[in-house]
Amino acid sequence: MLLSGLLALTLALTGCGEGKPGNPAGTAAVEPLFTADTPIEDVMADPAFGEEGRLLFPVQSHYYSGETLGGLRLTYYSHIDPDTTVEIVNSLKSRSQAGETVFYDIYTDAEKAADPAKADTGLFYFKGEPGKPFAVCNAGGAFAFVGAMHDSFPHALELSKHGYNAFALIYRPGAHTACDDLARAISFIFANAEELEVGTGCYSLWGGSAGARMAAYLGSYGPAAFGGDDLPQPGTVVMQYTGHSDYTEHEPPTFVTVGDHDGIADWRGMERRINALSAMGVDTEFHHYPGLGHGFGLGVGTAAEGWIDDAIAFWEKQIGN
Repeated sequence: MLLSGLLALTLALTGCGEGKPGNPAGTAAVEPLFTADTPIEDVMADPAFGEEGRLLFPVQSHYYSGETLGGLRLTYYSHIDPDTTVEIVNSLKSRSQAGETVFYDIYTDAEKAADPAKADTGLFYFKGEPGKPFAVCNAGGAFAFVGAMHDSFPHALELSKHGYNAFALIYRPGAHTACDDLARAISFIFANAEELEVGTGCYSLWGGSAGARMAAYLGSYGPAAFGGDDLPQPGTVVMQYTGHSDYTEHEPPTFVTVGDHDGIADWRGMERRINALSAMGVDTEFHHYPGLGHGFGLGVGTAAEGWIDDAIAFWEKQIGN
């Protein structure tokens, strides 16, 4: 099984901070805070993040530009909000300095030595309330890079504000490897649920663009189909702007958002898939936003702003069922 190499949980549960999952964020003073003028290189090198600071931004550095947090640009993405970017890195730093572990390896040192690409994977953890369900957020990037700072970190942070335990997955680019890494991540969370203080019932998978394909594939087929443990399908899948059309007879409840000016993922194609799921009796919700293109993330300052509250409410409905 995937986690056969993780017999010692202490080997797997390593990362930034002191590994005290019960400590709430913000219980220690943080100095200095990052600002929009902070160089990206300084963030990656900050001691609060250890060696994993390099994974906050795409390892394939030619897919992002900008010298500072406020100047960050990501290929394929729009409406990157500097205030959100700054809040994310400050939240992670505050959590780390308060004693929380904010990064977890999903592969052992031996596995990473055998496949060096696995060294560029892991879970950034935005801890919520102990025992509440967990979500795994998956950024897109055309399976060429991982655009986490705009396409999964913001979502995970918002989910944690609602009390949910949210993970942002850094995966190996490539459709197959990405799904394998997501299956491994879910298996890791289930295996270590007590230490992570997460509930495993009705977990959710979130994703934008390529990340939405990942969430949908794992939702359709479950972790075992991609090398993971024999675990339940997610209780909810939340998808943004993707052309994914595949589905099975046993789909989880699915929430979808897309802009009607998306030149990469046609909103009509996404609507057709949702209609097909609805016709099978699957609980669904679909939103398309006027004048909005691809890769809008949380949609701050756009017609889509606030969509994540609708998505959380949709997930909560499934949790309550």
